[in-house]
Amino acid sequence: MAIRKKSNKNPPVLSHEFIVQNHADIVSCMAMIFLLGLMFEITAKAAVIFVTLQYNVTIPATEEQSAETISLYHYGIKDLATIFFYMLVAIIIHAIIQEYVLDKINRKMHFSKTKHSKFNESGQLSAFYLFSCVWGTSILVSENYISDPTSLWRDYPHTLIPFQMKFFYILQLAYWFHAFPELYFQKTKKEDIFRQIIYIGLYLFHIAGAYLLNLTHLGLVLLVLHYFVEFLFHISRLFYFSDERYQKGFSLWAVLFVLGRLLTLILSVLTFGFGLARAEDQQLNFSTGNFNILAVRISVLASICMAQAFMMWKFINFQLRRWREHSSSQPQSVKKKFVTAKGKNSRKERENGINGTVTSNGADSPRSRKDKSS
Repeated sequence: MAIRKKSNKNPPVLSHEFIVQNHADIVSCMAMIFLLGLMFEITAKAAVIFVTLQYNVTIPATEEQSAETISLYHYGIKDLATIFFYMLVAIIIHAIIQEYVLDKINRKMHFSKTKHSKFNESGQLSAFYLFSCVWGTSILVSENYISDPTSLWRDYPHTLIPFQMKFFYILQLAYWFHAFPELYFQKTKKEDIFRQIIYIGLYLFHIAGAYLLNLTHLGLVLLVLHYFVEFLFHISRLFYFSDERYQKGFSLWAVLFVLGRLLTLILSVLTFGFGLARAEDQQLNFSTGNFNILAVRISVLASICMAQAFMMWKFINFQLRRWREHSSSQPQSVKKKFVTAKGKNSRKERENGINGTVTSNGADSPRSRKDKSS
């Protein structure tokens, strides 16, 4: 993410600089069109597809339930319209955080170009990860997924999900889709674009896979676990940029990162290797949303394992790079101390040499006085 320099000159309308400088206002106008469409009867039917969640199913009340009816949701093609609208909302929120929070901190801290880019990235991601962790944890608690781990695979396929869970997945997909246009709006460097595309693509692939394969319970647990570890990393990097002495957060993150990868693998193996593998219905059925067949289980489990291996490889490289930087900085500090001590000793030797020369050649030496008296 490059530094955005605001110029006093007004660029030509619809030019590259004009779109970059005013992209938040342009996107806000686009979002307002959909909201205004709700006010008119002619456009309300089309606008409601973008703003509200679709495919709701009303379930009658039972004797065990106190509420009269329950509204559950499943997915469909209309969800793409909803994802598009909330992608616009994510771009607007991204611009608000950047302008009113991160840019003000950058002006006070006077970061370099490299630190400026990393600070903006960590600031945006830490806000998103914190919001997602709190919201995802509240869903896990309200749906009793933490107290009952068998709910990850019990009653599969999970075709009908509550409002909060569907809205959570819609916003997750919208956020990571909004990251693609942000590569253009934030003037990302060419050498960083490929890394960012892989980073964004991995999130979209796994989140969309959990949503489309009706593995929303497992996907929610793994997302909250992963987001918590990533939030700790980015918040530690923010503290490190403010003061380089704050490095304890990275040590805690390193431990939780490894534990998070292990816990992710354990939950995935339990779900696909034991829970779904022992289910009675193991036939592919698109109408009922049942994807519990051997090929799908192996593919999903292999995808999760490959993603964890990729992250562990990046993690090991990161730790080795930090270790090399730390080890290379220590000899330099020792060398500086040695040069300083050597400089003090040489200065003392020069002073002693000068004093000795004055004493041996000066008139105040005892031997010279004796020679003069004789």
